[in-house]
Amino acid sequence: MNGRKQQLLKRHRRNKRIVLLVALLALVLLGVFVAWWLPPLLLALGWVAHEAWFADHLFYSPRDDYRYDFPADCLSVPVRLEQGVLRVDADLAGHDTLILELRLQATWLGRLLDPHVLLGSDRQDFERGVAGRRYLNLSGQQIDGLAIAPRFCRIEGELRLHAMRNPDFAAQRMLIIAPHADDAELAAFGQYSRSPGAAIVTLTQGEIEAEHYQRLGLGKAAAARLKGRLRAWDSLAAPLWGGVPQMRCVQLGYYCLQLPAMAEQPDNPFGSRESGERDIRSVRAHNPLRLPADADGQPTWHNLVADLAAVIDHYRPEVLLTPHPELDPHHDHVASTRAVLEACERSSWQPQTLLLYANHLHDNDRWPMGPAGNGIALPPAIAALPADRLWSPSLDAERQLDKAMALGLQHDLQGPLPLKRRLRRLIQRVLVGRRWPATGEDEFFRKAVRRHELFWVRSR
Repeated sequence: MNGRKQQLLKRHRRNKRIVLLVALLALVLLGVFVAWWLPPLLLALGWVAHEAWFADHLFYSPRDDYRYDFPADCLSVPVRLEQGVLRVDADLAGHDTLILELRLQATWLGRLLDPHVLLGSDRQDFERGVAGRRYLNLSGQQIDGLAIAPRFCRIEGELRLHAMRNPDFAAQRMLIIAPHADDAELAAFGQYSRSPGAAIVTLTQGEIEAEHYQRLGLGKAAAARLKGRLRAWDSLAAPLWGGVPQMRCVQLGYYCLQLPAMAEQPDNPFGSRESGERDIRSVRAHNPLRLPADADGQPTWHNLVADLAAVIDHYRPEVLLTPHPELDPHHDHVASTRAVLEACERSSWQPQTLLLYANHLHDNDRWPMGPAGNGIALPPAIAALPADRLWSPSLDAERQLDKAMALGLQHDLQGPLPLKRRLRRLIQRVLVGRRWPATGEDEFFRKAVRRHELFWVRSR
């Protein structure tokens, strides 16, 4: 997480502690002056209510407007809704990515249940209590005559359609920058699985938070080393399910959550926080090419940038897929894109296009909201983002299932859910109708397996 998200989390936890202290004081007073049995009953009911309606990490008001600007080459036209059917007078031929701007107002039920909009066979969900400007993703649908039906919310004000034209980037040579094993699958499995020239470079081993492997009788450091080996293997093996051979996959072997520190002190090596390792060559044996850092194995920023420049020179990509530096707050993701941009300056080969993705958000841990298999509405942008063009290709049901199976190959997404999270899901299923897919228990099976993938297009 970057500094902004840490501030949001601190504010959220501070406010939560204040509410809990006030509630505890009220319960004590009720127990003393009303009835002894009332506090435990209210405490149990309050916990159930919290798990059902207040457990989402939402670091903004659902009444805030999303703020998006679109580039000058975007076609923006007013559209109208006639008896629940969308009517568009403009010629949209050749425009592949279609975004509908509108205002949503939650009904009283929309404060208890998830407000959503049905778009033909699609459904896109929003925050409970939503009351502001939002952006629906209509890409891949026949727009004129599309049935639109809000549920637990109302559509208000003017509707405007933003239409963008892109080449099929999957037909070009693409290099996917994955800070960790599974980032490539989460963001872009649908695209690399249909790209004959795709290559994937994974920057880190993913060795931290290995408590699950300590149940095998391993100490903390040994468990971290095992997890790093497994996830490094995943980064090379899982892409084969999407048709990317091992000769087009590279594992650099740097250490989780150390990339920002490396960037600030580029000459100093930063070993693993948990495994005790300091030589990145331990997971590089299967790489298809020799890299600069193979000489000394030092986890330094200079080595990372040199490795990435060598990978770019080797695969000569036309398109780079990398985390969105303003939207995705994960420390390693921000540092990864910084390293890629520095490597491009050093490389003799110059990719012309960046496709930016976000596997994490500052403001909303549930985005994309709603059940798996549906479309991806634009994420919350409370602070304005650069006016990038969008590209949102569609995934059919077969490719979505393949994407879910690719996620199932990742060891980090296979661990059992903690008891508290299982109880939360049961409560939310019963009281508010939320559903999770059968393909996997990890939240990414719900968030990432969708009828769209979403990228921000930035020219270099």
